[in-house]
Parts: sequence; C-alpha cells; structure tokens
Amino acid sequence: MKVVFMGTPDFSVPVLDALIKASHEIVAVYCQPPRPAGRGKKERPTPVHARALELGLEVRHPVSLKSEGEQDSMRALGADVGVVVAYGLILPQAILDAPKKGCLNIHASLLPRWRGAAPIHRAIMAGDAESGVCIMQMDAGLDTGPVLLEEKTPILAQDTTADLHDRLAGIGANAIVNALGQLDDLTPVPQPELGVTYAHKIDKSEAKVDWTAPATEVDRKIRGLSPFPGAWCEIDGQRVKLLASRLAEGQGTAGEILDDALTVACGDGAVQLLRLQRAGKGAQDADVFLRGFPVSQGQQL
Repeated sequence: MKVVFMGTPDFSVPVLDALIKASHEIVAVYCQPPRPAGRGKKERPTPVHARALELGLEVRHPVSLKSEGEQDSMRALGADVGVVVAYGLILPQAILDAPKKGCLNIHASLLPRWRGAAPIHRAIMAGDAESGVCIMQMDAGLDTGPVLLEEKTPILAQDTTADLHDRLAGIGANAIVNALGQLDDLTPVPQPELGVTYAHKIDKSEAKVDWTAPATEVDRKIRGLSPFPGAWCEIDGQRVKLLASRLAEGQGTAGEILDDALTVACGDGAVQLLRLQRAGKGAQDADVFLRGFPVSQGQQL
C-alpha cells in the first residue's frame, strides 16, 4: 500500500520500521518540526524525522495542516491510507479524507479508556491490570473513532511507563501491519459510551511524592512518571527523582526510612526505592546511590 506516515516521538519509530519491513511504500513522513534542545539550544530533529532521513524518505513538518495548500499537498500524494501514531497535531477533516481509505491511528490504550495525551502514564498511575493498543479509524473527535483491531498486554507489578511504552510500541508496530494486511475485511466497531476516561497531559506539579498517601498510590506514581517527568522528593534538602520502586513490608511514620535498603513508610504500607537520580547526576540503582549519598534508617523524607 501507499502510506502517508504521521508520527513524531520514539514511540512512533518502530511502527515506521515495521511498515518498511512489510514492503509498504511510504510516500511521505509527517512529523513535528525540529525544536531547540540541549545546552546549546540547537534545533534537533524529532526521532521520526531522524529515522526517516536515515531511510531516505521525504519528510514534511508543517506547523499546521489547516491551510488549503497543505491539504492539497497531502491529496497530491495519492496515498491509499494514512498511519498516525503520536503525531502531535489535530488533523482537519480534509486531511483525514485525503488518503483513499482514510487515516488509521495507533492508540496506546484499550479504548474508550484513556483517550487523550498520556494513556500509558495514566494506566499505570490508576493501577490498571492491563493495557494495549487499538487500531482506530480516525474521525474528527479526540480518539473517538471506531476500533478495527485491539491487542492487549498485562501491566506487570514493576512496570514503569518506559517499560510499558517500549512494549506497546512493538505491539503497535505488529498490529498496524496486521491491520493493513486485512484492511478490507476488518469491521469497524464503534466505541461504547460506557467506560470513557481521558488521559490528560502530565503536569510537572503532579510529580512531588506525598508520603502520607497509601503505598500502592505512591508506587504507581513513581512507576507511572518514570522516566519523565520523574516523581521526586527531597532528601537532606536535595531534590531527588525516584525512577523505580516496588511495594514492601513495613510500617512507620509517613516518609520515614525503615531500613538500609531505602524502604520508605507511607500513609499505609511502604515502598522500596530501586532507582534514583540526583540533580546533575545520572540515574543510579539504589545500592550505588547509597554509596555516594548515604541515607540513615529513621531519617525523615
């Protein structure tokens, strides 16, 4: 098939690679424009942009798709289908209609649960037992189109957003190839009204850990916000990101260090901190972190 691919971050790259491997013709790649990054604030292409250039594909990065010129340019590609995954722009109806078979979205949740911007983070933070990928026929709403295909995966006890992100990226890549291979035989299933939830964009103000919360909630926050923006607390007046954790045995005053293995008491139960990062330092496993930054039993966070 002749495919217009629209994606921007790391999550989208395995999908692009899978489409190439499956011998689909990528007539153009759309992604977000390069933006200043790093200490020098030099413009850096997005992960999809960089990968598309490696593959020798045409790359387009308009700031908007609302103009007639952009819409005419899309139609002129003569694509059979559009594949959209974490692109980052709202697609006007004229863009959705430009490919002969419309546009398919790869969404990282089991719709209608977690429509919106941060489905992976929210699924872990809410304690969902499973997640997955839906291949959806796009319409003008926010992740409201009918579902063509669904693949599920359990959310494991120590999964971080990074872990689940990578697993879902692979699942999504396989799912879209399967969907395109049987596209004319798939039946679009409208999403039910029951069970709709919205995965609002993660705000950095959510990231500070409240040790008076139950351990299950603290553990989910740490794992759900890892690696970005990273849940955090202060230890000896220094801000420290908490990047991995697990539920642990123990009781104490909320925020109290219970042992020499970084087990911390919560409002109910305790969590063990497994991976941490001080400002200006790299991420470290707990044992390495403690060698350079000792924390004592009984210390209060």
